[in-house]
Amino acid sequence: MNTYKTSDIAKMFGIHVNTVRLYETCGLIPKPVRQSNGYRVFTDIHVEQFKLARAALKVEVLQNGLRKQAVNIIKISAAGDYEKAADQVKRYAAQIEEEMEHAEEALKITRRILSGEDNHREKQPREFTRKEAADLLHVTIDTLRNWELNGLFTAKRQKNGYRIYTEDDMQRLKIIRSLRCANYSLASILRMLKAVSADPDTNIREIINTPGEDDDIVTACDKLLTSLADAKENAQFASGQIEKMKQLAKKPTFNHHTSQP
Repeated sequence: MNTYKTSDIAKMFGIHVNTVRLYETCGLIPKPVRQSNGYRVFTDIHVEQFKLARAALKVEVLQNGLRKQAVNIIKISAAGDYEKAADQVKRYAAQIEEEMEHAEEALKITRRILSGEDNHREKQPREFTRKEAADLLHVTIDTLRNWELNGLFTAKRQKNGYRIYTEDDMQRLKIIRSLRCANYSLASILRMLKAVSADPDTNIREIINTPGEDDDIVTACDKLLTSLADAKENAQFASGQIEKMKQLAKKPTFNHHTSQP
């Protein structure tokens, strides 16, 4: 197995030597072996781990703990537990698929609303409790409460005071969820929802505009889907990297002289 100096790794990935050490400190790469003089010795496993870490950290998806899962996968792999890391990648990929389904649904709902075709309702529409709504949306009850406190929607109450969520509420919530996942602020989402409620023909692109952004709700969902597609591709890459490192770990390490700590 090839070995490398700190400067070699830094040059390979176009980063500062201190960044290499930061990856080590954060547990994103295995701790390198130290020579008697204290110099670090990196191997091919470190190179492949760097590729995994840098690819996973590029993903812009932040919702529902996906970013945290990605970091967790990196750390588990860095610790050398490749079986567990591979299992985590499978779970990560499965959640990405679910998120893509949510985004697709929100996009379809939005297009129906804007086209005026959103008038198909069952004779006896279903109602949901707050917990049921949260579970279906894969968000917490606190998240629903926060959205309501910020005026994004108002849930009806039963005689006993408990909130109920109608099918119309659920459609609105699915759109809110996707926009939040696409990193739109609560304020920008509220402006858009108010504008659409007042005038279905309003220019959503103009209303939802936030500092540095110029996207309408459809474009926002499309961007979210693109980001999720990138995450899905990176999950596949991570799976391959983990298998590659698993095989490399079986090979002997040949230490060569290094001249930099």
